[in-house]
Amino acid sequence: MLSTSGVVFAQTKNASAKASKPSMSDILKASQASDWRLLNPENTLYLDMEKGRVVIELAPEFAPKNVANIKALVKEGYFDGLAMIRSHDNYVAQWGDPGEKREFKNAAKEVEGEFTVKLNKHDKQDKQATFTQLPDVDGYAPQVGHANSFAAARDPKTQTTWLTHCYGAIGVARGNETNSGNGSSLYAVTGHAPRNLDRNITVVGRVRQGIELLSSLPRGTGALGFYEKAEERTPIKSVRLASDVPEGERTKLEVFRTDTANFKALVEAQRNREGEWYKFAANHIELCNVPIPVRVVK
Repeated sequence: MLSTSGVVFAQTKNASAKASKPSMSDILKASQASDWRLLNPENTLYLDMEKGRVVIELAPEFAPKNVANIKALVKEGYFDGLAMIRSHDNYVAQWGDPGEKREFKNAAKEVEGEFTVKLNKHDKQDKQATFTQLPDVDGYAPQVGHANSFAAARDPKTQTTWLTHCYGAIGVARGNETNSGNGSSLYAVTGHAPRNLDRNITVVGRVRQGIELLSSLPRGTGALGFYEKAEERTPIKSVRLASDVPEGERTKLEVFRTDTANFKALVEAQRNREGEWYKFAANHIELCNVPIPVRVVK
């Protein structure tokens, strides 16, 4: 009887302990204002289409030259009236000038690729310096984690860092030459993370809201998912910096900070999901499976 009672007690105690571990939902509900940060209007793009707005946060700390050129293109209205030119199933959605005839005004036509940048881990003013490393191994980089709410990787030997090709990442399309991507054609990852592209293409930011508008685009029928006919393309109304949009027309978002104790708790909750449905705790998480919560500021 004692042994039976003991087993029952132990099971009840374990179940209670298991239930007491916070889920991601619990962590977000208990989060403080300090766990969130507002998107900087100077580094936020609004890609407006008929069906809605895609909000993109740029990361100049990882690609300063390319981000500066994209801003120059946006300032001169380069993207306004262009279109989505490609939707490759389980891969990317791309936009730009399908005829490559639109002229540049102030933006540079050639920008050297910033596939990696120097690691500024000792510069506390640099946002890429605050790096929250994941505890699990990664097949594509010696270290992976998050910096300023962006999925990033590092190589201590070469002292370099870079943004990774996770879902929603924004990259600069290019040809074979490393300086052939100038930001006039950009893509968003809309499928399974193509991490093999890391350190081969400049990643400049991440979609913070509206990725479904890109991932649901009709698939292109041409090679690599390019649209073969003009009528297949989805028009772009405009691309603007949030700082150039009147206050009342802005989409005000906060993103969960990745340099906090609550973010580390969130990662741990996702590494070992619990509850009645889960029968096995993975005790592991891939970089691109770590959610970066975003919320609308009321």
